[in-house]
Amino acid sequence: MDRVLIDSFDIKFKSELRNLNFAILLCAMLFALCSLAQAQQAKKVPRIGYLSGTDAATDSPRAEGIRRALRELGYIEGENIIVEYRHTRGKSDQYPELTADLVRLKVDVIVVAGGTTPTQAAKNATKTIPIVMTGTGLDPVKAGLVKSLARPGGNVTGLTTLNTELVGKRLELLKEVVPKLARVAVLYNPANPGATREVKEDLPVAARALGLTVRTWEVRVAEDFDRVFAGLNKERPDGLYVPLAGGLMRENAKRIVGFALKNRLPSMYDEREAVEAGGLISYEADQANRYRRVAYYVDRILKGAKPADLPVEQPTKFEFVINLKTANQIGLTIPPNVLARADRVIK
Repeated sequence: MDRVLIDSFDIKFKSELRNLNFAILLCAMLFALCSLAQAQQAKKVPRIGYLSGTDAATDSPRAEGIRRALRELGYIEGENIIVEYRHTRGKSDQYPELTADLVRLKVDVIVVAGGTTPTQAAKNATKTIPIVMTGTGLDPVKAGLVKSLARPGGNVTGLTTLNTELVGKRLELLKEVVPKLARVAVLYNPANPGATREVKEDLPVAARALGLTVRTWEVRVAEDFDRVFAGLNKERPDGLYVPLAGGLMRENAKRIVGFALKNRLPSMYDEREAVEAGGLISYEADQANRYRRVAYYVDRILKGAKPADLPVEQPTKFEFVINLKTANQIGLTIPPNVLARADRVIK
């Protein structure tokens, strides 16, 4: 009888032990699955949309500048962030389609590497995805992109470069570099709101104050350049002023620079890259600082800040670049006092 009880107890004990082991194993498996799910959720990689009005090669300096600034904050493309690049290649009618594509991808933030037109296209495409301006184009308040600089109020924030407000300074510098400057030719794309405002409203006021005569030349498509260049060869202005607003002008910057060099024409630009390509001078908001601030906005937004609460910033640092090699090539002597004020001299 005792033997039967012992065997019965042994069987029952072994059965309960198996059940306990199974329960422990089950709990371990559930814990592992939960941990895996949490790990996968924790590893969600932020996705950044990047919208540019040019091709990838033309936009490369700006894109690389922003990538470098993001790396300084710990964001490594391909490791802990994904960047979706979209380029219109100078075709502004592609903005709606490309912004809609970024919205479909459910990016966490859209960085607009351009001015008013692409920013407006992004804003039309989404009211919820944060949009960061890189700082070109019209005053964002006047353009209706934000309610105010201090309190943007919607899903758009970032930088404004005061680009149109710098017109007077650019003309002043061009006249200092070319003391005998009297007639200035201006190339611009009238389809770009920022360039049109600059040329039609700001430029005439600045030119009158400096005693300069300005003649504007419209470039709507790439084929217009040959016609414009032929006209400039006939008129022979004393200087060339080029706002590189919009994809069309940026993509053809080297073409414009080449024409100016060939015809020994002093030229002023609103972007340093044109001077690095052979243009004479440029004056703009400091690029490196701009890129760092763009990265700052992306970082804040990815960490939960709302664009409506992030004030739009205006530039505090500016950069004056002179290409001394170009000056020598076109037979121009830069006054020493002007050369001394340059932030960068290309020799």
